[in-house]
Amino acid sequence: MTMSYTWLIFDADGTLFDYDRAEAAAFRRTFDQNGYSFAPEYADVYREVNSQIWREFERGEITADDLRVERFARLFSRLELDTDATAFSRDYLLNLGRQADLIDGAAEVVAALHGRYQMIVLTNGLQDVQRSRLAGCGLQDYFAGIVISDEVGVAKPDPRIFDIAFQQMGNPPRNAVLMIGDGLSSDIRGAIGYGVDACWFNPHGATRPDGWPIRYEITRLTELLSLPAKE
Repeated sequence: MTMSYTWLIFDADGTLFDYDRAEAAAFRRTFDQNGYSFAPEYADVYREVNSQIWREFERGEITADDLRVERFARLFSRLELDTDATAFSRDYLLNLGRQADLIDGAAEVVAALHGRYQMIVLTNGLQDVQRSRLAGCGLQDYFAGIVISDEVGVAKPDPRIFDIAFQQMGNPPRNAVLMIGDGLSSDIRGAIGYGVDACWFNPHGATRPDGWPIRYEITRLTELLSLPAKE
């Protein structure tokens, strides 16, 4: 990478961490631990419910504490299961925190970029899960810090969470920072709104929104090592 940046901001889930794989494993394990029979369609319903509630969180319509349990309350209501959502949430988060599955190339890329750029993680996540996973995956020491929405009370794309990240970074010029993430509504919208260049990690080939000033688009993290310099 020959870009004229001094700081890289990485999203966590879907960018560094293989969240889909981790979620599936933790979800199934939690059903087994609690003695509930599991059906594959439960996972499909959960992904739908979870995606919706995280969008509500991004819009500031629900707190992180409420999100933890409410998503399972909604799930069990949809599935008509008589299950303790609070206990299930507790066990699920413990299991998810142990799933430090990385996206292909993440370890290689982060190690290669370390020393050439300063790096920080900025995630819309839950603190107990994200800190456990970052420590467990072996990448923690490469990052100068981690900003977690659950800890600071605001979430991407809210500019206030970028304010907090920039404070941790020593307030570098915005044109010296690149945000790397897979989430259009959180990572990319947030970066663009804050005046920071955005690199959209788009491994599934989703359609690029018309008119969005996305600086880079990649399908593999290893492409970060050979991006052209910004004009």
